[in-house]
This record gives sequence, structure tokens and C-alpha cells, in this order.
Amino acid sequence: MALRELASVETNARRAVDRGYVHVLLTIYVDWHRHDNRHRNMLIRKGILQSLKSVTNIKLGRKAFIDANGMKILYNTSQECLAVRTLDPLVNTSSLIMRKCFPKNRLPLPTIKSSFHFQLPVIPVTGPVAQLYSLPPEVDDVVDESDDNDDIDLEAENETENEDDIDQNFKNEDIETDINKLKPQQELGRALEELKMYEHLFPELVDDFQDYDLVSKEPKPFVFEGKVRGPIVVPTAGEEPSGNSGDLRKDVVMKENVSFKGDEDEKPTFVDLAKEETKDNDKLLQQQLDDQNRTISLVHGVNNDIVKALDRITLQNIPSQTSPAFTAGMKKDYSLPLTVLSCTKACPHMASCGNVLFEGRTVQLGKLCCTGVETEDDEDTESNSSVEQASVDVPDGPTLHDSDLYVEIVKSTKSVPEYSEVAYPDYFGHIPPPFKEPILERPYGVQRTKIAQDIERLIHQSDIVDRVVYDLDNPNYIIPEEGDILKFNSKFESGNLRKVIQIRKNEYDLILNSDINSNHYHQWFYFEVSGMRPGVGYRFNIINCEKSNSQFNYGMQPLMYSVQEALNARPWWIRVGTDICYYKNHFSRSSVAAGGQKGKSYYTITFTVSFPHKDDVCYFAYHYPYTYSTLQMHLQKLESAHNPQQIYFRKDVLCETLSGNSCPLVTITAMPESNYYEHICQFRNRPYVFLSARVHPGETNASWVMKGTLEYLMSNNPTAQSLRESYIFKIVPMLNPDGVINGNHRCSLSGEDLNRQWQSPNPDLHPTIYHAKGLLQYLAAVKRLPLVFCDYHGHSRKKNVFMYGCSIKETVWHTSDNATSCDIVEDMGYRTLPKILSHIAPAFCMSSCSFVVEKSKESTARVVVWREIGVQRSYTMESTLCGCDQGRYKGLQIGTRELEEMGAKFCAGLLRLKRLTSPLEYNLPSSLLDFENDLIESNCKVTSPTTYVLDEDEPRFLEEVDYSAESNDELDIELAENVGDYETSAQEELLSDSELSRTYLP
Repeated sequence: MALRELASVETNARRAVDRGYVHVLLTIYVDWHRHDNRHRNMLIRKGILQSLKSVTNIKLGRKAFIDANGMKILYNTSQECLAVRTLDPLVNTSSLIMRKCFPKNRLPLPTIKSSFHFQLPVIPVTGPVAQLYSLPPEVDDVVDESDDNDDIDLEAENETENEDDIDQNFKNEDIETDINKLKPQQELGRALEELKMYEHLFPELVDDFQDYDLVSKEPKPFVFEGKVRGPIVVPTAGEEPSGNSGDLRKDVVMKENVSFKGDEDEKPTFVDLAKEETKDNDKLLQQQLDDQNRTISLVHGVNNDIVKALDRITLQNIPSQTSPAFTAGMKKDYSLPLTVLSCTKACPHMASCGNVLFEGRTVQLGKLCCTGVETEDDEDTESNSSVEQASVDVPDGPTLHDSDLYVEIVKSTKSVPEYSEVAYPDYFGHIPPPFKEPILERPYGVQRTKIAQDIERLIHQSDIVDRVVYDLDNPNYIIPEEGDILKFNSKFESGNLRKVIQIRKNEYDLILNSDINSNHYHQWFYFEVSGMRPGVGYRFNIINCEKSNSQFNYGMQPLMYSVQEALNARPWWIRVGTDICYYKNHFSRSSVAAGGQKGKSYYTITFTVSFPHKDDVCYFAYHYPYTYSTLQMHLQKLESAHNPQQIYFRKDVLCETLSGNSCPLVTITAMPESNYYEHICQFRNRPYVFLSARVHPGETNASWVMKGTLEYLMSNNPTAQSLRESYIFKIVPMLNPDGVINGNHRCSLSGEDLNRQWQSPNPDLHPTIYHAKGLLQYLAAVKRLPLVFCDYHGHSRKKNVFMYGCSIKETVWHTSDNATSCDIVEDMGYRTLPKILSHIAPAFCMSSCSFVVEKSKESTARVVVWREIGVQRSYTMESTLCGCDQGRYKGLQIGTRELEEMGAKFCAGLLRLKRLTSPLEYNLPSSLLDFENDLIESNCKVTSPTTYVLDEDEPRFLEEVDYSAESNDELDIELAENVGDYETSAQEELLSDSELSRTYLP
């Protein structure tokens, strides 16, 4: 111990190195290791290691350790100690020393900027994007010239040792303490005349429905005469002369919806839709059943001989290779006809295959010999009868997937890399598997084992292959032809994989691409693997991750989609992988990528997969992919399947993105019961609910939750009809189409996080945010403020589903000025919806919710809509990427079934909220509200003239406005994102991608 303390002083450490004590310490340690056979002197051995650890805190000590062959010595001794569990302290300390002394390596890339470049229309004056554009081309942004500094390495060591320890006691400086800044100050920010540009997106406020075939028993028809009679209010951005009102209505109502096909294909107006003959219920039900079975029947209908060599779909135009039968089946308006890929491999069974796979179809799959996929005989899955189905309450409806429609939509989707291929999971579609997927138990010592294997790269360099097998930066690289080497690909929508290096025979290092116009955000991945052998464990290492911790350390698994399984009627993504862990590696991060900090390292996600089929084509993803083209397909299917006499559905284009893709805006409500005055009045005065999702492309779970919401709102469920009759829904289902299309994780093509642009969005750089905020500003201007605003997000650090809201009182209470919080009177209605969801949604966790306003979140949608627009119930709803640790799904990883259920339950919560906020004028049958018979029985207490809250939201003690006791129980402790720091702290296990916050009790 005394020797360790002496060596911990830098001056003494230098003297020890100068006198050759590092070699002496290693010799002494080896001697004790050999002779202490009964391990009675473990403390002495550990003391020697601690001395080595202190000496290697300085650069000279690490060099002396390497020169004395210390890496090999400690590696060999630690491997001999693995069999004895009581020697783990020696193994762990040896591992720390070796990791610290491992030479920092350069990430094998020419630049950390994205492989793809998009020229911005305007270059920001300040910020990371401006710095990126101002960086001289000769500067090496991958690694610093010298980042081997003593102090930095000490910091790195401390971070390594304590990266899983959460310090709960430091003062949180991110919470806003200025009451004046906290108070909502509704301000339009734009002139009323300018906001009139959004009038055409609100035709429901002016439509008189005289051209609709609506039937009612009411005796009094509503006649539009340019003036509104009685108490009805028709809000507009400004007053129009009465003589022009009719013309204005006609111009708005008859405006055609924009179709993705272009000007040639015009969608019918709502007048046309309403005049169409409605099918009876029996025919509609049969159509739904047929649609649900379409994917499976398509798979079974493919001839086995044809499927044996399935190749990828391509959008590339190769006229010389297009078969006549295929060309004849193409539509005339296809600008990029689908063709088959060329095949150079000898294939003895091709004589029976032919060139065309699906006669009469416009979508073609290529020749199959190139991949060698072989189908299995159809077999009954035993799991269908033995595996327990997850019980969910998702409305029945037609399947929204259509392979032909998907490919047609992809043709008009604009990507920066100009993708010409379609990934099979997006073509075949995904259905939830009929079995549960439990959270994976972490094997003991798995991280230590993986680190030891990484150290072997330095000790046994002759065993390392070091061959590049995939490289986006070098389009001329030669794909290896050996049969035992995996083939990789990510050149399809939402794909992200930049480079692959074969390390050992069955081990590969993978490098992810940065977000476009950025030099970091490496988290989302989606890529294809082929050429595998069954029964072989392949290890994949994604080596350029940035966050200091991940749910991969706590039971989360990556996802895999097998084409072979899909062809055998199992088209689903499943959780796969063993020996999964997430740890700091030896690849150095440059200060350019780390916000100016030197000495930082990247992190590795590692997992091992054994493939069940030979020469299969498999896809791996960070989470369930949901592409922009998938959204457009789903919206078109919903629009074509709905009943226009019952459901008011409108799909508009909010704006165009930087790359020219349309950002859809959806309006859903119930059609008025008739065109009589009273029913039109009720229709126009329904409160608005504004929903948005997918501002962060890598949070694909947000889109699956949104899919559940959209399907529920468009369903024939009686509760859904009541919900439509209660609200008008304005929905922006994908706020960042460009980021989604191009495989970004967090940014748009501007290279910026769009959820940090809500305060002052730039119409040229952030058009979707600018116009989404404009819609809300318009509603505020015409006095139609939404009752609820909710932005759907995904959370990579926490389990369950939960919400972030905004509260002055709870924010102040979390500061040291508790006396001030007692003087604040605040409507507690913001807690009502989360409380409802905690009782009706199995995945929702109230204890993880937070209503604190942080300084670093002042520019997010949640805070801006609350503060500037004036929406009290302004939320971010976070869905886990991992799974649940409470409720019905405790111990299970989350899937698309549970995510879609959450979207449906959110709608049910809104219906309950309607009853609570308007109990006198809106009474629903209790059977429509008691989901799973587990809604709480609570009386309502009035806290303001217009808001009712649940009994449980009241304080447990007799003080009129102090709710701190309840807050203390339910507010989750969080940590703050360090603004401007791209390397988040070791406490990030509790942090979110979209709601990183530090919220600690004083």
C-alpha cells in the first residue's frame, strides 16, 4: 500500500520509471503469480498491480510498460486467473492497466465527415456546421496530432473506472431558475398576414359540407351565405369581406391534395370521395381479411425453384438486361424502371428459373443464382401453438403493406446517394413475431473477455487479417470472391454502414457513417449481410460509437431480418445476438469530433450471431426500421381504405424538405352528422390535438407508435369514432424525412438537430420545423389553441414509455429555492394525461415522467410550444428502444406490437382526457373508457375554471397549492446534456437521445 501511495505522486512515478522500477514490478508480480498457488497472498499481488497502475498514469510509465513487454505479461497472467472467481480483482486491475497502456489507434477513415455531401442553400454563421465548412481541407479531423497527454489520460482512466457509477449528489445547473423566463409568454412571432399562408391547411374551419351526401334527422339545414348565423364562430387569420367568403371557401375546400406521383395523378377531393358509393360492412371486412393475408400468400405463391437464387431488388436502369415480359408490365409513367441485376455466376438450376419471377407484376425480383438462397419446405412452426401471444388492444384493420406500392413510392423518393436498391425487409414488410422476446441476461465477464480479445490484436498481430471488405469511401474497392467471407451492403433507404474490415476469419469491425453535414452521431445502423455459413458464430464490432453507455449493456439486442425466414412465412424482425456488450475501445476521437476535448475514445458495440441458413440474405438494424417510403405507403393505404362518409381524412403537404421530398400533414376527425347548422357548429368547434414524430431519424420506434395512433384513429372501433367526434387531429408523422431517407441518426441534411431549432427555425435550413411551428402559430392566432401537443420520440438510455412535460412549480421546486415554489399557483392539468396513460397503457411508467424545464431544452418543441404558443399540455413522449422493467411487459424487449399498442392507448387516453376536461358537456359510455377494466376510479376536483384533474394528483397534505410531495415521489432523476459537448458524461445511462436532462433533488 505504501509503495502504491508513493507511486501515485507524479514526481515519484517519474523517478520510478527513470530507475527501471516498471520492469522490476512486473518481475515481482510474475514471481508472486507463479508461487502463490493457493492464492493466500492475493492482497500482495493486488498491491503490486496497483503500483503499476499508478506508475502508468504518466506517459513515460506507459512507454516503459510497453517496452518491458507488460501487455503480454499481464495478459497471460490474467488469463490464468480466469478459472478462479476469487481472483477477479486481479483480472480486473490487470485489464484496466492494459486498456490504459494500449496504444491509441487511428480510426481507419480518410475523414470523419460523412461519405455523402449535400450542399446547403445557406451556411450557418455559427455552430458546428459552420465550423465544419470552415475547416481547412488539409486538417486531419480523424485524430489529433498529439492527444497522449498525462492529465487527459488520468481523466480517461477515471472515466473508465467509474463510467457505470452515477453521482447523484452534484448540483444541477441546467434547471431554469428565472421565474420570468419560466412563465409562458404567448407570442406569435410572425405577422397575421404572413400566417394566412396556412389557411389552406385548415379547410375544416370553413367547409359547409353542402356538397356532401350527409343525412340527418335534424330539421334545420345550415346554409352558407357568407355570414355565420347564431353563436357559430369560424376562426380565420384575419377578417375577410363578407362578399368574398364564399369564394375563399371554394378555393380552400376544392384545393387538390398533393400526390407523390406528381401532377399527372390527381387525388379526388373530399367532395368526390363523399359521393362515392360506400361498400357494405361484409364486403369491407372481407377486403380487410384479404389484405391481412396478402404478404403471406404472396410468399407461399412463389415457386420454390424460382426462389432458390433470390437477388436484391434494384431501381437501376439497365435496359439491356430487362426482360421483354418485364418491360411489357411496366407502367408508362415510371421514370426508373425496375430491372434485374446481371448474373455472372454459373448456376446449374437456372434453366428452370427463367428471368421473370412474377408474371403480370410490375415489381420484379432478379435472378437468384447470385445469392444462392434456398427455400425450405413449408413447415408448421411449433412456436405458433406453444408460444404465448402478447395480449394487446390494437384495432383491427386492413394490412397497410403493399410491396408493389412501396417500390412505386421509392421511385419518387429523393436521396443524396441516389439509392437504386430496395431492402428486402422494406419490400416484404414486417409482422410482429408470435413469441415474446425477453430482455437478455448478461453473461458474467463478457466485457472482460471481449476486451482481452481486443488486446490479443496487439499481442498476436500475425493472427489479424485486416482486410477491407466494404468501403463507401472507395467505390473502386474489390469485393472479395472467397466463399467464406461475408458480403455487406447498405445502399438502400435508411441504410447506414460505411466500412467493414475483416479482423479474424469470423470477426468483422464495422464503421458507421456520420450524419450528412456532420462529423459525429454514430448510433443508427441498418445493413445487409450475405454469404454466411450456418452454425458459425460471427462476431460484429461497431467500433465508432460515441455515447459512454448503452442499453446493450442491460439486455437489449440488435435486430435481424432473414430473407430465408420471410420466404418461409416468417417475415419479421427478431432480436438476436449473444455476448453483447458496449465498452470503450482504443480508437481515438479527435477534438474536432469531441467538441474541442482531447483524449477521448470511441466505444464498441459487439455481438455474436450464428445464422441458421446457408447463403441467406440477412439484415441488421439498431431498431425496427421504418422508412419514409413506408410512411407514404401507409398513408396512401389508409386514405384509400377509409369511409369518407364517416371519417374526415385529409393528406396535405406541409412543405418540401431540403432535398425536395414532401413532408406530409394529416388531418383526421369525424365527418359532421349532417350539413345542418348545429352539426357544422359542433364539427368546427372541436378542440385540436397536434401530434408529431420522427424529428430524430434514428428513433424509429416513434414512427411505430405513430403508426399505432394513425391506425387507431382510422379504425371502425366505436371508441375511435367517439375520439374523432371529440377532436380534430393535426398530425405531422415525420418531421425529418431527409434524415430518415439518408440513414442519419439525429440530424437533417442541415447537419443540425431539428429539435433544437424550434425557437428560431430558418425556413431555408429547417423548413419542416418552420412550417410546423407556423401551423401552431396560426391556431394560436385564430384562438384555436390545441388542447394537447405531443412529439413522439425514442429513448436509448431508459426502459418503458414515459413523458416529459412543462411545469413552473416543479421546476422551481427542484432548485434550492423551495420557499418560492410554495407561492406559485399552477394548474395541474399537465399531469392528467400521463396519469391516465399510466393506468391504461402497460408499457407506460409514470415514475419516469418529468415536468422540469431545463435551460438546455429551451429550443425544443415541448418547451417552445408550452412557452411561446401557450399549450399547457405540451409533451414529449419517449418510447424505449430496449424493453420494460415494470407492468405487464416487465422483463421483455419491446416490439412493434407493443409500440403500436402504445400509439392506440395514447388515443384512448385522449378520450378519457376529454371526459375529464369537459364533464358537463361530454359524457361517454363507461364501456368505451374502461380499457382492460383497469382505469382508476377517481373523483375530479376543480383546480381552475376549465381544468379537472385526477384525485391522485392532489397533495397528500392539507396545503392548497404545494404539490411537492407528489413530485418527490414521481419525478425521475435525470442528468443534463452538456451543451456544446459532443461527448456526454459517464452518467448517461439515464439519459435520452431527445430529452437528455439533469434533474436532481437539492
